[in-house]
Amino acid sequence: MHDTHHNRYARQIQYAPIGADGQSRIEQSAVTILGCGALGSVAAEILARAGVGRLRLIDRDLVEWTNLQRQALFDENDAANGRAKVQAASERIAQINRSIQIEPLVIDVTAANITDVLEGSDLVIDAADNFAIRFLLNDWSLKHKTAWVHGGCIGASGQVCLFDGLGSPCFRCLIPEPPPAASVPTCDTAGVLGAATHMIASLQCLEAIKWLSGNRDAVHAEVWSFDLWRNRFRALQLDPGLSESCRGCAQHQYDYLDADHDRSGAVMEICGRDAVQITPATSAKIALKQVAQRWQGQGDVQSNPFFVRLTIPAQANQAELRLTLFADGRAVIDGTEDASRARTLYDRFVGG
Repeated sequence: MHDTHHNRYARQIQYAPIGADGQSRIEQSAVTILGCGALGSVAAEILARAGVGRLRLIDRDLVEWTNLQRQALFDENDAANGRAKVQAASERIAQINRSIQIEPLVIDVTAANITDVLEGSDLVIDAADNFAIRFLLNDWSLKHKTAWVHGGCIGASGQVCLFDGLGSPCFRCLIPEPPPAASVPTCDTAGVLGAATHMIASLQCLEAIKWLSGNRDAVHAEVWSFDLWRNRFRALQLDPGLSESCRGCAQHQYDYLDADHDRSGAVMEICGRDAVQITPATSAKIALKQVAQRWQGQGDVQSNPFFVRLTIPAQANQAELRLTLFADGRAVIDGTEDASRARTLYDRFVGG
């Protein structure tokens, strides 16, 4: 059987609520997947196979060995070489469906760039596993009246909800303020099961396909909450009264989107890793090839279109260090938790 449009999507078109018209809508849609980890890698594959016309994949991180237990698009070679997640993911997706457009972006999403990064999206999949990004995404969604599908998973528990961008409710009706730092367990501290992340991502994609195919009345109106280990399933109805006092959808106060941007740049330790991330105060396109040439002779240099990496050999009383510089100027320094030392290395090899 030849690979024709009808053959590829035949079983999806045969499903009456979608049909030919729904499939056409799916193929004309643009979806951004914010994060290419456990949820995002699964979502990318499902939506690519469903025929979403344009997939924008965003992630700032690299493939590690701990990812392979649940992050579906990556293999041992990706982990051994520390490849950018969006690079590996986009290559796999291209092998799955060559008829769709794939846009990989290695970038750290912030209030300063989210509007540009998400421009043209018909829907966004929340796969960032980060409360700060979710509150920022919720503000963007309300301001631009664009739908997004929230998903989160820790251990064997998770939740899913589509927010349509019109409010009443929005994500801040569910969680008015970000939880205090270190008050919420993470995958690094509590663990996570691959079967659970696959289920959450699948449900996110199901809601997305309903929305994109024109079946918006079929979208689940409540928050799905699961504890898969204890076999508990709940549908949480958000009280309409919560929206009346919501700063986001009632008062149109976009606290996270309109926040003053830190002009001094950001230096932070990466949870669960012996590493520090440095984000410059202003985003500027980095000429990675030129940097790679400049680093020759300083250590082992690895370069590709997404990042350039310098591995500095271990020295007396100092472990091996690895500096990975991305095209937006952001860098991850592996081998130290000392922010001051990381900043010194950044200034030395990248520039202040």
